[in-house]
Amino acid sequence: MLTHALSLALFSAALGAQSPVGVFDAQRDVGNPAHFGSASYDTQRQTYLITGSGQNMWGDRDDFHFVWKRMAGNFILSTRTHFIGSGGDAHRKIGWTIRPSLETNAAHVTAALHGNGLMSLQFRRATGGSTEEQKSPDNLPEADAVIQLERRDGAYVMSVARFGDTLVTQELTGVSLPDTVYVGLFVCSHNDADVARAEFDNVRITVPAKKDLVPYREYIGSNLEILDVATGNATIVHQYRGSFQAPNWTHDGKALIYAQEGRLYRFDLASRSAQVINTGFATRNNNDHVLSFDGRMLGISHHAMEDSGRSVVYTLPAAGGTPVRATAMSPSYLHGWSPDGRWLVYTGQRGRGGEFDIYKVGATGGDEIRLTSAPGLDDGPEYTPDGRYIYFNSARSGRMQIWRMRPDGSEQQQITNDGFNNWFPHISPDGKWIAYVSFGPEVAADDHPFYKHVLLRLMPIGGGPARVLAYVYGGQGTINVPSWSPDGKRLAFVSNSAMP
Repeated sequence: MLTHALSLALFSAALGAQSPVGVFDAQRDVGNPAHFGSASYDTQRQTYLITGSGQNMWGDRDDFHFVWKRMAGNFILSTRTHFIGSGGDAHRKIGWTIRPSLETNAAHVTAALHGNGLMSLQFRRATGGSTEEQKSPDNLPEADAVIQLERRDGAYVMSVARFGDTLVTQELTGVSLPDTVYVGLFVCSHNDADVARAEFDNVRITVPAKKDLVPYREYIGSNLEILDVATGNATIVHQYRGSFQAPNWTHDGKALIYAQEGRLYRFDLASRSAQVINTGFATRNNNDHVLSFDGRMLGISHHAMEDSGRSVVYTLPAAGGTPVRATAMSPSYLHGWSPDGRWLVYTGQRGRGGEFDIYKVGATGGDEIRLTSAPGLDDGPEYTPDGRYIYFNSARSGRMQIWRMRPDGSEQQQITNDGFNNWFPHISPDGKWIAYVSFGPEVAADDHPFYKHVLLRLMPIGGGPARVLAYVYGGQGTINVPSWSPDGKRLAFVSNSAMP
């Protein structure tokens, strides 16, 4: 009979010959668990099922199953996870771990969800040392837990939440791991006689922008993602090493349109392929483009040479064609069509003070009508499907918040009032919900920069408690334009990561 050690060696060797598991390089047991662990990847849902045994991850040694990838520099690890099945030890553990080696007694930093809901930041400062712990104030029993573990210039940041809630964050300093490490997902049963099982979805390994990146001159890679609103599961359908931004859905639900380096592209969801849309002379488009409610027309914002490079709104057939100018004044940034197709609403900068306000103009041109005049930036106007309101975001209260008004600019009313800076309200096709992006309070109220931790949130159309739909590394270009699917079941958005 083979000894366990020999069996483990043969098993590990076999694993080394396997192909990667999803985005990870490989998998193996760490330590000496009584039962072999395993991992599988569902390519359609982009989820991982991981099983693991092991007596503990504590003291001076760890036993667990590990699905890993080699990384260097700064990174952000993020997932949503839950245990499968009831029972098991109260301190069985799942989550992320960062280690310099695959030895059982290696130094590490670990974000661990326990079976009883305890969330802790565990760490071993040196090989063979004792495990230390910082417990999170958040307790996550019997729920989908969001777990993020970030390495940020030598510090380690754990952010956790019950899915739908905002993140609770704590930082660890003073633990020194080498630049190149193993990072990945783990499962430990905390009882060698048992095997624990867990599912992980929304798994993202993000390489953030470098600290000295120059905005709007340098970019990192882009992920085109589709979020199932009911389940919260997001899948990546397209990736690009450069920048694309602001997806919106075609009327038939078969494609997405996004902006990439001045051009607009139609991304076919069935073939997973992108084609340039013919926009004639308009090849310096920003990300403010909107389809009419009937899907026949496309409005764009092009930086016109005859306007000294300022943004001008044009319209053209959705399939492509010659753009027709709609706004005489510039700069103008398009955000919405009226449901009847007669009006365009946009943000314009006018006058000596350089104030940004919301305007509307006939879809075929004409005199613009000013709708807002309060001090502070107003942006992101979008009609409700019934045409009764225009929702927008405004910094007039000191923070960027969601507001609404009547189409003639009357009855301006604040809808959100929280500690975030809330941008770009998008109304669901049934008119019942608003999806929007939230920046943290560290971001200026009148700014929506690239490459930040942001939240995609959902709230009822009339206001009320909001829940988080997605925890995203992105910001500018993530959901600048209407991004609901025609059936109201999905949202399209862009996340970002540096890519090889």
